[in-house]
Amino acid sequence: MIAGQAIPSIQGLDIMPRTARLTDLLGLRHPIVQAPMAGVSTPDLAAAVSNAGGLGSIGIGASTVAQAREMIEGTRARTDRPFNVNVFCHPAAQRDPEREAAWLAHLAPLFAEFGATVPETLTEIYKSHLDDDEAFELLLETRPPVVSFHFGLPRARSLAAFREAGIKTMASATTPDEAVRIEAAGIDVVIAQGIEAGGHRGMFDTEAHDPGLSTSVLVSLLVKRTNLPVVAAGGIMDGRGIRAALELGAAGAQLGTAFILCPESAANEAYRASLRSDRAYDTRLTTAISGRPARGLANRLILHGIAAGCPPACAYPLAYDAAKSLHAAASGSGSDAAAAQWAGQGAPLAREMPAADLVAQLVREVREA
Repeated sequence: MIAGQAIPSIQGLDIMPRTARLTDLLGLRHPIVQAPMAGVSTPDLAAAVSNAGGLGSIGIGASTVAQAREMIEGTRARTDRPFNVNVFCHPAAQRDPEREAAWLAHLAPLFAEFGATVPETLTEIYKSHLDDDEAFELLLETRPPVVSFHFGLPRARSLAAFREAGIKTMASATTPDEAVRIEAAGIDVVIAQGIEAGGHRGMFDTEAHDPGLSTSVLVSLLVKRTNLPVVAAGGIMDGRGIRAALELGAAGAQLGTAFILCPESAANEAYRASLRSDRAYDTRLTTAISGRPARGLANRLILHGIAAGCPPACAYPLAYDAAKSLHAAASGSGSDAAAAQWAGQGAPLAREMPAADLVAQLVREVREA
């Protein structure tokens, strides 16, 4: 910098043209996306966010087609604003009997502690969008305004059909290479998911090295590597965080953990109590619950699953089948030792208020930042 030259204030930067790329494309008033959070998001939550001017989302990756239809129709009945439906695009689980047996043997002491029997076999409890023609047909029939993808990309024919139906698309990237593939596939928006994010990492290949890029670094890289609108995701809990992402070049921000304490979410009381407590300060990225890397509040299962010398968890969603069996036994004893309480590193900053009030508060904070 030239001596004596004033440092420009970031407060004076014009971010409106950048956010307009997202808001105009998706028909939003505010560049705020509520993360899908399968199992936590509800039609009530998604509709409240959409009615407040953001993009509400529901996740159907853990739902049957009948349940997915009910969620989509329920959301549409509550709002005439755009909303997002998220699906999982993971490859089919590679069965490995020895690995599965070793993982179940490792979990056996926890099952015994809660008076339960270790499952004899594990099942792929969630279907991938890659193999679910019924879910694909449902989306074409119901035509949600936006469909988003996690864990990878859908088939080219699916994307072509969504485009023809007028459905906008988004996909999560954890690396610049994934973002390049998203753009090449013709998807409309890329979600830059940093390592701070709660829930499942959107990694395309879980066997590949994960550089663990932070949200700020990933956003900075993606705005240089892609022409798509970039939505920052991971660790963003308030308007200052949103503003910081916009200053880095993002067109919007996606928040998940920030909405869990809203009364419209499906989080149970144990989950909410954990978020209100000091446990919120300790999140771990682990494969122990589902078989794919995911960040959640530390509990007995997570700590048991990352202990020194433990075998690798079996493939997604087989490990999830085991975890759900263990959770059923533990919860029957009043314990959340095996609960999937997904949360990002910003969890201690979560606020308890109706979703519409939270969106309004976020917008005020962005303007004041």
